[in-house]
Amino acid sequence: MSDAYTGGCACGAIRYEIPGDPLVMIHCQCRDCQRMSGSGHGSYLTFAGAGVKLTGDATQWDMVADSGNLKTRGFCPRCGSPVYLGFAAMPQIFTVHAASLDDPSRYKPQLVAYRMRALAWDHLDPELLAFDKMPPG
Repeated sequence: MSDAYTGGCACGAIRYEIPGDPLVMIHCQCRDCQRMSGSGHGSYLTFAGAGVKLTGDATQWDMVADSGNLKTRGFCPRCGSPVYLGFAAMPQIFTVHAASLDDPSRYKPQLVAYRMRALAWDHLDPELLAFDKMPPG
């Protein structure tokens, strides 16, 4: 087991501490992640949800993902920073935005999801395994 992953929003009102290593580290190029990041993709670490310590009150909003599943995004109502995601179809996982880490250098992308929505100007590492949609379970 590695050191816990810690992070939170820009103003510090929301904090998390996550034991263990991520299950996956991913760039997502779906349209929703493009809008949320203000860029060509979102970058995320997904963990087993057990043992996650979350403090502060996030504002949450739900949306239907390209997969048809309900996705919940948690962000700080004070500074607006996106912090985490939850998925109704996978309540056992907890996903955080790579930029919300206290040490974002710990993020090491492993794959790309929703390559079919890639914008021509968003150049990701061509060596990463890429899927047109979400990778199979």
